[in-house]
Amino acid sequence: MKCLILAAGYATRLYPLTENFPKPLLTVGNKTILDWLVDDIDTAGIVDEYVVISNHKYAPHFEKWANSKQMKVTVVDDGTVSNETRLGAVKDIQFAIDTLGLDDDMLVIAGDNVLDFSLTTFVNYAKSKNTSCIMRYYEADEKKLLKCGVVTVDDSDKILDMTEKSPTPATHWCCPPFYFYTKEDAKLVQKGIESGCGTDAPGSYIAWLCKQTDVHAMEMPGKRYDIGNLESYEKVQKEYKGIC
Repeated sequence: MKCLILAAGYATRLYPLTENFPKPLLTVGNKTILDWLVDDIDTAGIVDEYVVISNHKYAPHFEKWANSKQMKVTVVDDGTVSNETRLGAVKDIQFAIDTLGLDDDMLVIAGDNVLDFSLTTFVNYAKSKNTSCIMRYYEADEKKLLKCGVVTVDDSDKILDMTEKSPTPATHWCCPPFYFYTKEDAKLVQKGIESGCGTDAPGSYIAWLCKQTDVHAMEMPGKRYDIGNLESYEKVQKEYKGIC
């Protein structure tokens, strides 16, 4: 299995911290955000290569980080140099697939979130379902729902519908940027792009994919901390206690 880490954004809301430094390498407690994610995943021994998808501006920082890790880490530079010219998450995923010739199951994660539970729980869930999968959590704040992916599921967790940043969210099930693609579904990313799925938000591909084949959504067993601006970064610094 490959782990694709989405890290090509420019984190403009975190300036000046990220003006010349990537958000995933900011520290939370005694580790970087990326180390919290990767070190946890690697405990299961299920990933044989981590692929960090970066923009051109931050790629040298990720290369330096990759050289410090014991596991195999490949940094892919998507060539963009500004927030205005970024490819978008879905096109970045396809860029990495094409650049490295990837042909495997894939765990696709955003590099700017931390969790208080192990992602291995999610991978085991996906393996049990034998489909592509996402995670979901109940979001009571309707304003927050407008800014994220929202999913409708049946009693077996199968996704019936998913929307990204809908003005009229159908449910309160919010989807964080953590995905498992089966090998077969990873091959469909380009078809999704060509069919007109959104490419900025990573969940846009899943919104398209769930109309083509079965996709399931696991209810999160813990909490996710999204680091989007200076206020949220300060909050996670105070509250985050690591993986339970």
